Amino acid sequence: MAKLTKNQKLTASKIEAGKAYSLAEAAALVKEITYTKFDASVDIDVRLGVDPRKANQMVRGVVSLPNGTGKQVRVLVLCPPEAEAAAKEAGADYVGLDDYIEKIKGGWTDVDVIITMPSVMGKIGALGRVLGPRGLMPNPKSGTVTMDVAKAVKEVKQGKIDFKVDKTGIVHASIGKVSFDPQKIYENAKEFIATLIKLKPSASKGTYVKSITLSSTMSKGIKVDTKSVN
Repeated sequence: MAKLTKNQKLTASKIEAGKAYSLAEAAALVKEITYTKFDASVDIDVRLGVDPRKANQMVRGVVSLPNGTGKQVRVLVLCPPEAEAAAKEAGADYVGLDDYIEKIKGGWTDVDVIITMPSVMGKIGALGRVLGPRGLMPNPKSGTVTMDVAKAVKEVKQGKIDFKVDKTGIVHASIGKVSFDPQKIYENAKEFIATLIKLKPSASKGTYVKSITLSSTMSKGIKVDTKSVN
């Protein structure tokens, strides 16, 4: 049997086997069990009682985290010339259209979010094969296809994230950094879960939120008591 490292022993001493913690307790504990030398991300995994294979049970949405994500989000805005100034002023990292479309066709995807306008979606549709697998394809449902690109850029920069249930019924998201104080982690997690609950499909029967796990990059997962968030 492999020996536990010093950090693994410390983690084991702080997490009680089989115990489900309140969301507030988990938000504090995730900081205590993280020993990375970098500012690790805080992640949340929520298992839902849905069948994603059925269109009427798909869960997808956006949420503006009250305390942001703590990440530097690189935003590309694909828009006509008349909208470029507003996008740049709002904080977009890259702004343009045809030149960037060609770069993307060549394999460039060094951004985190792409925002565009309905009028240019015809040009961007051909990029689906490149952007789709990377989760970068603009979509009206996530607010990344909009007439007001400046507003969309500001929201993304301030902590707006989009999420989608995977084929196993789990929603994964990064909701902050370990450097956040516990209250901010708690507030972000609470807002994320509340948004998921609002999006419960009418076709979903039985228990909707089956399990919640909070963790950080390379840390052990902390089981959250689902009753503490309802």
